[in-house]
Amino acid sequence: MADKKDNPTLKTVRAGAKPSKPGAPLRNRQGKRKELTLGEYVDGILGGDRVVLSQAITLIESSLPEHMELALEIIERCLPHTGNAIRVGITGVPGVGKSTFIETLGIYLTETEKRRVAVLAIDPRSERTKGSILGDKTRMTSLATDPNAFIRPSAAAASLGGVARNTRETILLCEAAGFNTIIVETVGVGQSETTVHSMVDFFLLLMLAGAGDELQGIKRGIMEMADAIAITKADGANATKAKLAQKEYQGAIRLFPPTGTGWTPRVLTCSAVENTGIREVWETVLEHNGSLSEKGFIAQMRREQGKKWMHEAIRLSLDERFYDDPNIKEALGEIEREVAQGHTSPFTGAKRLLDIYGNKP
Repeated sequence: MADKKDNPTLKTVRAGAKPSKPGAPLRNRQGKRKELTLGEYVDGILGGDRVVLSQAITLIESSLPEHMELALEIIERCLPHTGNAIRVGITGVPGVGKSTFIETLGIYLTETEKRRVAVLAIDPRSERTKGSILGDKTRMTSLATDPNAFIRPSAAAASLGGVARNTRETILLCEAAGFNTIIVETVGVGQSETTVHSMVDFFLLLMLAGAGDELQGIKRGIMEMADAIAITKADGANATKAKLAQKEYQGAIRLFPPTGTGWTPRVLTCSAVENTGIREVWETVLEHNGSLSEKGFIAQMRREQGKKWMHEAIRLSLDERFYDDPNIKEALGEIEREVAQGHTSPFTGAKRLLDIYGNKP
């Protein structure tokens, strides 16, 4: 992998030059959106231009073949400048205060730690309207105006766990743009959090205290994936409850099998409102990263993640090609009706469609 020090544009960003402020897309003299070339996209991203970065992410999210092809070329050109960020996944039950916590953490990182932070916030998508609120910029107003932060809300598409299918590619572009801390916020609705776990270095689970039995209904699988659990809203009258919840979770974690990396998950308490415990959360992230990096686990994990990303990209591509096939489009409706009416089993219907696809000239 190429050394970032060899890139003069990135040297400027690393030296503290402020990236361009968020604004309208680049436009030509006629007021129309300017079509950037591959080189302009790459130079803009490596130079930390957040407007160009946003436009490149829009290309990644597009389903138009020409956009997808250009996006892949951009990613390939930016790839040598990726991989040096700390990637943190954050999830939690609704109402736990994910956005408030992330904003407080983000401001701490940009102001105190002098880091550049990219927040990729995945919003839930309605299965009926296919719409998404995409309101994280309105919930993180202070962080959204921070010149050293970048917030990108994305619709969750149709993937499990509310993770947008293109989040992985967005992570790479943000790293190429000089953001050394990537935070991925998941929907956290109890679906599969495995997807986000497979794209980050550190997985943080946010939990509430005082909401009934602290361990009731909590999926063991999510807790086993967590590198740390943070009890939020540990302030005021809830501070004592948070301490009790902390002890309960610490007891539960001891029953889990070893992680294989030597890391023992931590249980912390914090308050985004009072700005307490935030530093301790970040120090835990750094301790985890340092411990696993020293033993070679971070590099190993990134390699395994890369292979998983490739296989998922293959599955998604095959899925798109299958349903875009004219022969499948022609036969799909009739076979769906037969299955819905109970005349054909779902498995036979699937086999018939696969045979149609496999027998095309």
